[in-house]
Amino acid sequence: MINFDFNYFLEMKKQLFIFYILSFIIYNLSFTLHPYHVGSVEFNYNSKSRTFEVTGRFFMDDLENALNKKYGKSVHFLDPKYKAEINKELENYAAEYLKLKADNQFVKVNYVGFEEDHESVNIYLESEPLSVPKKVETAVSFLYNLYDDQMNIIHIVINGQRKSEKLNYPDRYLYQQF
Repeated sequence: MINFDFNYFLEMKKQLFIFYILSFIIYNLSFTLHPYHVGSVEFNYNSKSRTFEVTGRFFMDDLENALNKKYGKSVHFLDPKYKAEINKELENYAAEYLKLKADNQFVKVNYVGFEEDHESVNIYLESEPLSVPKKVETAVSFLYNLYDDQMNIIHIVINGQRKSEKLNYPDRYLYQQF
């Protein structure tokens, strides 16, 4: 005959329940709190369209907070009623915090749109057409209006040649020769 200790069973069940609750809290905090403020921007030259296709990727909460601080309004990425307002704010924000020069000439960069990707946001931009550049200069200061520990990783890709650099606040300029 098996001797069953009911009190031991209840204590184990209680500990297992606490373990699951703590695991759930830690898991959710890992997506909402992040110790680093980092984003990335890729400038990819498309030889067919002769444009730079620009993609920025940032944590959703960081970008939302930066927009709210910059424009004094409260918008939320996950709420569809703010989509038009977020598009307008991102267009203005990108125009102010992202600049591109190719072969010593400023290149107009147009806002295309954004999409949410789990806990991050992808921002899409495209330059006006230009010849394959030999020298590319960027000025990227996304989220610098919010965090003084922001790090932006910049990738420039031309004809399959990729050059990457990390820019820490307050550094915003990157020069690359191809």
